Amino acid sequence: MNAKTIANGILWAVAIMVGVVLLGWFFYKIQSVLAYLAIAAVLALLGRPIVMFLRRKLKFPNTLAVVVTMVFMLCIFLGILALFIPLIAEQSKNLSLLDIEALKGDLNTLYLQTLDYFGASTGSFNSLLEESKIEENFLNGLDLGFIPNFLNSFVNALSNFSIGLFSVLFISFFFLKDSKLMQNGILTFVPDNKESNLVKSIDKINNLLSRYFAGILLQLFILFVIYTIALLIVGVENAIVIAFLCALFNIIPYIGPIIGGVTMITLTMTSFLDADFSTVILPKAMYVLIGLTIGQLIDNFFSQPFIFSKSVKSHPLEIFLIIIIAGLLFGIVGMVVAVPGYTAIKVILKEFLADYSFVKKLTKNL
Repeated sequence: MNAKTIANGILWAVAIMVGVVLLGWFFYKIQSVLAYLAIAAVLALLGRPIVMFLRRKLKFPNTLAVVVTMVFMLCIFLGILALFIPLIAEQSKNLSLLDIEALKGDLNTLYLQTLDYFGASTGSFNSLLEESKIEENFLNGLDLGFIPNFLNSFVNALSNFSIGLFSVLFISFFFLKDSKLMQNGILTFVPDNKESNLVKSIDKINNLLSRYFAGILLQLFILFVIYTIALLIVGVENAIVIAFLCALFNIIPYIGPIIGGVTMITLTMTSFLDADFSTVILPKAMYVLIGLTIGQLIDNFFSQPFIFSKSVKSHPLEIFLIIIIAGLLFGIVGMVVAVPGYTAIKVILKEFLADYSFVKKLTKNL
């Protein structure tokens, strides 16, 4: 092996690394578009059976069947949003009835009971606060300038949501209208002798992801039932809506259950603001926390292992690492699409690079 061969090998390796970095940077820049495509593909996957039913059973033209399906799915989405109107109204009413002085008294009683439990005195605790200068640091760090920033962020989020919703609906329409649209678009970049491999890959990806999303729906339904039972036992109003919202947060891996849990406990506490904190609000919040814990134990030890092993056929450690990496690179959107994206990549690797030992080990369960 001469110096020229070594130099060419080094240059080729550097070129590949630069290409991978540039490709990663490009995907990072268009992550919103990738998210729209992913969500639209899922909606098309869910809506396709409805389109086929309308075409075959009711003899609808293809375009009319797609339009009816899109209107139906949009009505479902708006119906879900409408479910939260009573919840918002009830929580607003509860906040308007809040007795600040009574709440202060309850919190002060709880504070004294906590100090007594740990054998501390109010004087020693106040001295500790003064020495640590927590109050002074908090007041110095308090910047009311966050209010206009928050309003600007809210307006931006609302506009981004509107753009995203329109984009998803627009893309979903064409995915439903022509089920082979994405496939044909990808095939234009594939050599003729590899087209059959790609078609097989797409069919397998559709099969695996269909089972994956069915598993996700089962996971959310199980959590929804457990959360609903816990909230109904405690006597929380709008229990079904709160349970649905908190179960829905589990779509976001690892972070979602925490957000859902905090939301459920907060809404439970605000539902009883007119009651005594120590004897009513706190015990009810603890009961809800027990329900949350039971739900997450079932989810972590039954639902998720079942979904990942039977649908995407990946080891839980693989899934964990992929979700963390995707989250670091692309944020929450990356965490949501990490598993479907990783599954698609594994299928493509097995179809096109099956001779490599690394690919064989990675895709042996597919």
